[in-house]
Amino acid sequence: MVEAAWSASRAPGPLRAFYQRVQARRGFQKAIVATARKMTVLAWHLITKDQDYAFARPSLVQHKRRKLELAAGAPSERGNHRRPGAAYNDRDRRTAERQEAERAEHAYQVLTSHWQTRPGHPIPQRT
Repeated sequence: MVEAAWSASRAPGPLRAFYQRVQARRGFQKAIVATARKMTVLAWHLITKDQDYAFARPSLVQHKRRKLELAAGAPSERGNHRRPGAAYNDRDRRTAERQEAERAEHAYQVLTSHWQTRPGHPIPQRT
C-alpha cells in the first residue's frame, strides 16, 4: 500500500492534496503511511458499499482493464475498433480528465484550508 501511496502522491487528485497537507505538518514518511492508510480505508468502503471511486479517470481505468484482459489471455484485436481502453489514446480526453482531477484536488485544498480547531480542543502534539 505504501508503494501505491507513492504513486497516488504524484498523480493529481484529492489523495495528492491529502499527502501534501500531512507532509507539510509531519514529514514525508508519516504522510506516505497516512496516505496508504487512507487508501486502505477508502478501498474497504468502496468494496463494502459496492461503489466506484468518485475521482477515477474513466479512460485510464478502461485502459488499465484492457491491459489486464490482454495479460489474462483475451484475444488482441489490431486496428481501431474503439474497444474499451481506446479512449485513453485521445489526448484531449486525457487532458480533460487530468484537469478534472486537478480541480478535485484544488477543491480538497480549499475545503481543508478552512478547517479550524474548536476552542478548548487543541490538536495534540505527538513526540
